[in-house]
Amino acid sequence: MTESLTTITAAPLLPWPLLAILAAAAAGAVALGLARRASGIWWRALGLAAVLAALVNPELVEESRELLPDIAVLVVDHSASQGIGERRAQADAALADLKAKLEAIPNLEARIVTVDASRAGAAGAAGSGTRLFAALDEALADVPRRRLAGVVMITDGQVHDAPADAASLGFDAPLHVLLSGRRGEADRRLVVERAPRYGIVGHPQSLSLRVEDAGARRRGGGLARVTVRQGDGPSKSHFVPVGASYEMGFTLDRAGPTVIELEVEDGPAELSRINNRAVVEVNGVRERLRVLLVSGEAHTGERVWRNLLKADPSVDLVHFTILRPPEKQDATPIRELALISFPIRELFQTKLNEFDLIIFDRFRQRGVVPSIYLENIARYVEQGGALLTAAGPAFATALSLYRTPLRQVLPARPTGEVIERGFRARLSDLGRRHPVTARLPGAESDPPSWGRWFRQIGVEVDHGTVLMEGADGGPILVLDRIGRGRVAQLLTDHMWLWARGFEGGGPQAELLRRLAHWLMKEPDLEEEDLRAIVRGNRIEIVRRSLARAADSVEVIGPSGARRVVALEAAADGRATAAITVDEPGIYRVSDGRLSAIGAVGEVNPLEFADLRASAETLEPLARATGGAVAWLADGAAPSVRMVRPGRDTAGRGWIGLKANQDYVVAGIRQAPLMPTWLVLLLSLGGLLLAWRAEGR
Repeated sequence: MTESLTTITAAPLLPWPLLAILAAAAAGAVALGLARRASGIWWRALGLAAVLAALVNPELVEESRELLPDIAVLVVDHSASQGIGERRAQADAALADLKAKLEAIPNLEARIVTVDASRAGAAGAAGSGTRLFAALDEALADVPRRRLAGVVMITDGQVHDAPADAASLGFDAPLHVLLSGRRGEADRRLVVERAPRYGIVGHPQSLSLRVEDAGARRRGGGLARVTVRQGDGPSKSHFVPVGASYEMGFTLDRAGPTVIELEVEDGPAELSRINNRAVVEVNGVRERLRVLLVSGEAHTGERVWRNLLKADPSVDLVHFTILRPPEKQDATPIRELALISFPIRELFQTKLNEFDLIIFDRFRQRGVVPSIYLENIARYVEQGGALLTAAGPAFATALSLYRTPLRQVLPARPTGEVIERGFRARLSDLGRRHPVTARLPGAESDPPSWGRWFRQIGVEVDHGTVLMEGADGGPILVLDRIGRGRVAQLLTDHMWLWARGFEGGGPQAELLRRLAHWLMKEPDLEEEDLRAIVRGNRIEIVRRSLARAADSVEVIGPSGARRVVALEAAADGRATAAITVDEPGIYRVSDGRLSAIGAVGEVNPLEFADLRASAETLEPLARATGGAVAWLADGAAPSVRMVRPGRDTAGRGWIGLKANQDYVVAGIRQAPLMPTWLVLLLSLGGLLLAWRAEGR
């Protein structure tokens, strides 16, 4: 659209101050002539005025202007909370109505910005909620503020990036809000007020939660059942007072991340059950690992155990070496035998349960540790403790640990044979799949690239899993689960040869580290395990098994949608898959036996903190900019008017957009009002007429 505008402008030939001086001098001369009643003074004044007008150089300017369309921005909220009830339908109907009304207004351009879950994630940090104003700023990046007619937001009012005041908006135009949903909505929600990010394994922890009946007439009173599930364990119920904080205790039973799911039963009014659930992720750490190492005799290999355990700063090692058996009588003074006496009762009865791992290294039963205390160790294992025995030649004799009460927890019994010839340890078929020995450095070649050992204790395995085999295929590393505890038997005392680098050495540090951590139930070394590892919006599924694992798993999304995912098997006992998801929340993975959960995005999204439609956040901004707030549930979308700057921009049943009338100049035509011939005519004519008048 174009229009023309004609104006008169001046393009002075001399600076304005000089013109002012000349004008003053001319006026003075005319005034003096009038005072003396000089004849022809008016004709002289006409000539002077013509000269001054020529110096001012007035021009007639005609501008051809091209009007620029005003811009109205419609921000449509399609976040997750808009999926409740009829909100999405209300918003879509209002958008279609407004779009038709704006298209009918001449010289107006409508821009529509839709903010869905993916766009909200891109506009702000994960879990930052509905960010309509961030999307609005992006849309206005290339819009001159003088052309902005107004902003209309179609939303349920749950906006989490609203500025503190209208001055922070960055534009001078009305902000109108059309609210979906209904007034006075009520909803029950579960709020986690405080939760630890880290917790010490085995120590009591607590979190604070609150059940709210938001918007309900009665906001407090009564009890609500909250169901709690820790990891893949059984669920427990707590009765929580509504409207009050509640401290809930829990204890981490393993290191690494543990997901705690909380769910409250339905309230008297519910918009959605999605905010009836909350998730807390706590990373379990061990305070200190206490290890008891008992060496039956001084030998070259005991330093390997000591160096390994002392190298870890989180391990408290208690190490005793039996240097002199009771039957040895050589008249050596007691003060020269040891600094302290062997605290048998304190170690194996009083403080036995304080140890996370007990290691017997080349131990032989010579009466130093009475049978009653060995029974305590067997009971300690069955109740959840960890035991590792590194056998020496004595294991094949009558002094063997197997001939003590410990035999009830040892998976391999000695045959009495001691093999003393060079051999290379190999991984068994199960050893290639077990996390303790799978992918050990050097095991990929045949034979393995590590050095030989020269002693092996012959055994028969009654129960347990053989991970490594030695001479003639005999077992050399056996693991077993006894009750709630774990046992490992290493049937050689020559692992120290690897530490010395004999024939290239071997991965003794890695093997012993994995072995110790498996005994202490580290989650990463579970042989039957299912993991859901979240990396951004990608879930990596890892199923580990000693037997053939399931070919597929079922994945259940936050909304309850189910999908079957095929797994790809690998040679090391793992089967893996990866999926990409676009819905934030908790995903549960199951193969029918094991289950795992993974939290994608923010575990407790701000978007679901309060699902009620509300004008509380946006109404102050709308009023401050001259805009209006209307509920779509009251009727159709309001009519739209264009109003001049300075006029009201909202009224009953209508909203106004500012008519800025911005333009660009398409062309200019200039014409002087004092052409040369006219100046000469007036100035010379005035002088001639003045001369004639004076001549009379």
